[in-house]
Amino acid sequence: MSASLILLISVCVYLAIGVPVAFALGLATLTALGLSGNFPLIVLLKETFTGIDSFPLMAVPFFILAAELMSGGSLTEVLLKFAGQFVGHRRGGLGYTNVVSLTFFSGISGSALADAAGPGSMLIRMMDKAGYSRAYAAALTASTAIVGPIIPPSIIMIIYALADDRVSVGSLFVAGIVPGILIALAMCVVNWQVSRQRNYRGDDAVPSGAEILRTTWRALPAILLPVLILGGMRAGWYTPTEASVVAVFYALLCGKYVYRTLTWRAVPDILWRSALLTASVLIIIGMSASFAWVLTIEGVPQFMANWISAQNLSPWAFLIVLNVFLLIFGIFIEPLPGIMVLVPILAPVAAKIGIDPIHFAMVVIYNLTLGMITPPVGGLLFVTSNVARVPMVDLTRELRPFLYAHGVVLVLLTFVPVLSTWAPRALGFK
Repeated sequence: MSASLILLISVCVYLAIGVPVAFALGLATLTALGLSGNFPLIVLLKETFTGIDSFPLMAVPFFILAAELMSGGSLTEVLLKFAGQFVGHRRGGLGYTNVVSLTFFSGISGSALADAAGPGSMLIRMMDKAGYSRAYAAALTASTAIVGPIIPPSIIMIIYALADDRVSVGSLFVAGIVPGILIALAMCVVNWQVSRQRNYRGDDAVPSGAEILRTTWRALPAILLPVLILGGMRAGWYTPTEASVVAVFYALLCGKYVYRTLTWRAVPDILWRSALLTASVLIIIGMSASFAWVLTIEGVPQFMANWISAQNLSPWAFLIVLNVFLLIFGIFIEPLPGIMVLVPILAPVAAKIGIDPIHFAMVVIYNLTLGMITPPVGGLLFVTSNVARVPMVDLTRELRPFLYAHGVVLVLLTFVPVLSTWAPRALGFK
């Protein structure tokens, strides 16, 4: 039996018995190496470390640390007030506040799970006190947190750029702006419809012009962080990796000296949380790299590329098949390992048949990210279910209209490439 076949059967078995995805990939690789006898077991360690031995990958821990520092500096409360002043007084106002706040926070965290567990938990409690269904608040939070990996800076986009050298981190960051806004608008449309049906009222108090100016001025340093990252990269002042370090110092200055809520005593705990999250991300990347190495050395990517090319699919037909495959694949595999395993196989095929690499990247990233709100593996569902303390059955029932909205956005991104490619081209990213 070939190593690739052993590998695929093993990973399915490990996932079926509940082994975490990262360790399932590593154990499957170890099983394939041991049973096939074609390669030494040291390959697992070598390729795992090779997978994380990358300069661009250094941006991941720094962006995670920047998000933790901003959160420790009362950023969540500032963004909540900033978003609420514009939409909080409307029908379904707290629902809109949820969407707008998480969208802004996505421009700092780059992680859907961080958005759902941090500001998302606070928003769920606020909506519950205001009379919203707790299950609906959890479903809205999970659906909106999808914006996290789409709006720059995005950890997933950094990993994608490592897996496909046809795109740069900067171009992907910029490409995510329009799709991220589209997703947020789609979530607002669903909230508008549900709020009308259930009569979810907003806060009757409309802030004065002076209050709006004060709140906006206070939120301005937090809002400027994504602008600082993208603007500096576009101007050539720093690379994406260096931008992540700039983000850390900017977040530290904002929390300590602008908002004056970040204390030196809190920094060790922030560093500890950042280290834990970074370690979990790097373990996934390393194990995925070793898993992908076995597939590559066995010729699986080349075989699949030749087979797909032999079908003579048009670009649109290929994208339709891709969407169906990725939606199913994403149900069982988290986005990071999905990108590490699939992109080296599928990206060359897409480029060969004339699909723009940036357009293809956004379709893949969005597809795999949607797996975070689809059972049984959907990580966002488990986070929001625990935070809101609602049964998974109630949460998934409320999730249905949001999934329809995501489906509409996915169709638009698939068949209107300019939504993904316009911004990078306009700003000169290649």
